[in-house]
Amino acid sequence: MLPAQELSEASEEDLEAVAKQLGRPTRGTRAIAHRCPCGRPDVVETMPRLADGTPFPTLYYLTCPRATAECSRLESAGVMKEMFQRLQEDPELASEYQKAHEGYLERRESIGSVPEIEGISAGGMPNRVKCLHVLLGHALAAGPGVNPLGDEVIEMIEPWWTAGPCV
Repeated sequence: MLPAQELSEASEEDLEAVAKQLGRPTRGTRAIAHRCPCGRPDVVETMPRLADGTPFPTLYYLTCPRATAECSRLESAGVMKEMFQRLQEDPELASEYQKAHEGYLERRESIGSVPEIEGISAGGMPNRVKCLHVLLGHALAAGPGVNPLGDEVIEMIEPWWTAGPCV
């Protein structure tokens, strides 16, 4: 399990790396929420409202293309469906996922209030599992024990940093 890290200000070099990772300029990045063991950003924390006024519910945005590919691989293998089924059958898991959702909303609200997305977190929380990329980003940014399904994603994916920096 990868440890949580302190938020760090995004340097120009970080923003350039994220733009290369995404293949486009970054939008709404306010901080680096997690760094890959290679040292590059792999999760950014975004503003709840983009510069053009668009509400943006995804607080933690996974940027590393290798980590993103690993999530896509798991999604294609049906992992989201399995997680959703367990969420429906396991009240303890559902309770922990609900807490992850609430913590996500509290953190976003501490940055800025956006009434249009009030109560909406990301990744399907708290009742569904619809995006492993978001769950991984949240788990990396918040650290172990915060998002149980995000923690599972970390355990399931191949270490994306072993080949060196993605960009």
